Amino acid sequence: MRLSKKAEYALRALVAMGRAREGTNFSIQDLSRSEAIPLKFLEQILLALKNGGILRSKRGVGGGYQLMKSPARITLGEVVTLFDGAFDPLPGKDALSEIFGHLRDQVGAWMTSKTIQTVIEKEQQRADVSFEI
Repeated sequence: MRLSKKAEYALRALVAMGRAREGTNFSIQDLSRSEAIPLKFLEQILLALKNGGILRSKRGVGGGYQLMKSPARITLGEVVTLFDGAFDPLPGKDALSEIFGHLRDQVGAWMTSKTIQTVIEKEQQRADVSFEI
């Protein structure tokens, strides 16, 4: 399984937004710069996240995008599915597809159990590790 660039960039943008104080507005330009995501690509991604009910937008001065849900309620699975569709490595009705169906179910359960907050906490744990002598 390989994530598309759109799914990866969407996750990166959501993690960046999730690190900030609740209710913070993010401009496309600032997110593009801070996360090194091409601007035109990011515009499409944020629009898809808005249409998917993950973000909301505000026009005008001080506008931008903000999270509609807390980072703890946005699963990796819902973001990846929004961009890449459901994970189904071998669809069908034969024995081989049935075996791969178990993998599909395990991956789906794992991606549903992990959230944007999970990623943020992992980043914080890594930042807390010190290698001082």
